[in-house]
Amino acid sequence: MHLKKNIILGKANLIFCILFIFQLFSFDVYSEKVQINEKFAELNILDKVSSKTSNIKVKIGEDFTFQNLLINVLKCRNSRFDDNPEVTAYMQVKDLKSKNNNKVYIFNGWTFASSPSIRPFDHPVYDIWLKKCYS
Repeated sequence: MHLKKNIILGKANLIFCILFIFQLFSFDVYSEKVQINEKFAELNILDKVSSKTSNIKVKIGEDFTFQNLLINVLKCRNSRFDDNPEVTAYMQVKDLKSKNNNKVYIFNGWTFASSPSIRPFDHPVYDIWLKKCYS
């Protein structure tokens, strides 16, 4: 009889621990869903031939044509941490002069303002860097 009480107490403790851990993780998931996407992205574009930089503002979700590049920023986010904010954006870039296949992006992925070398934009004429996101 004493063994049966210990098993029931152990099951109750296990259920309590599982509910506590679930509540911790569900709060973190909820805070991620609250994150708001911005409406505009600011990019710097370097023309390697002329050595000129251009500062452009792109509306999120809309195509923007710069010289012979078609740029589409799909998402742009500022981190929720105030001490060291990180700006990230999901970009797609097409080269309009490319004859081989116009449906292939020359860049398709996330880019980081603080570390553009993590996913570098590789083009013989242009370099693109993310500066900031804002509403």
